[in-house]
Amino acid sequence: MDLDTQREAVVEAVEAVAARLDEEKEYLTELDSAIGDADHGANMDRGFGAAAERVADADDDPADLVKTVGVTLVSEVGGASGPLYGGSIMKASQELDDGITPEATVAFAETYIETVENRGKASVGDKTMLDALTPAVHTYKKSIETDDLEPLEALAKAVDAAERGVAFTTPIRAKKGRASYLGWRSVGHQDPGATSTLYIMEELLDVAANYLDGETELETDAEADVEPEELEEAAEAAEGGDGAGGA
Repeated sequence: MDLDTQREAVVEAVEAVAARLDEEKEYLTELDSAIGDADHGANMDRGFGAAAERVADADDDPADLVKTVGVTLVSEVGGASGPLYGGSIMKASQELDDGITPEATVAFAETYIETVENRGKASVGDKTMLDALTPAVHTYKKSIETDDLEPLEALAKAVDAAERGVAFTTPIRAKKGRASYLGWRSVGHQDPGATSTLYIMEELLDVAANYLDGETELETDAEADVEPEELEEAAEAAEGGDGAGGA
């Protein structure tokens, strides 16, 4: 894709994510009400809504558009979420300075997750967004670098891995954030951060399908039940194994 097309795709992706989070904000609030402070849906909706407005008429290159998303989240989303989401996107955007290529997107994903881990001081199994993000990034990297898949198929597999990661959060105990205060009472509740991560990735996949060649028959449902072996697969991916949750 040339830079103009990349710019168009980024704007379309941000708008799609904003629309999805607006659509899902009540459900995200419901999830966060059970184990958090009930503001995740509103925060994500406000942050990405503002980001979509700021990039809509911008004439920046793709990396700067993505950086604008991060800056907007930092300024619009309160509490720890703004710096966590926005700051991580800002840092990872540097990986797109030479344009959006398969290699650059892998580097973006790795930098993003590394920054989230460092800023949030969390790891897989803590019942956070990392439980969806980690198997997704591992799967994407393996699909591109080892399995030599086309980016669209790699992204579809990453979304599938994220879906399994979301399911993985329900039966585990929270170890980070406000949910950790509940101890064992956090068991049985799906993590809202992991869920919004899945929604974002689903929208990225939908937009990517408009610009990239390839086939995907992805069917995702963050509330879907999974078999025990699938949870084990997600756990193995979370620990950095090659299995990478659905790869």
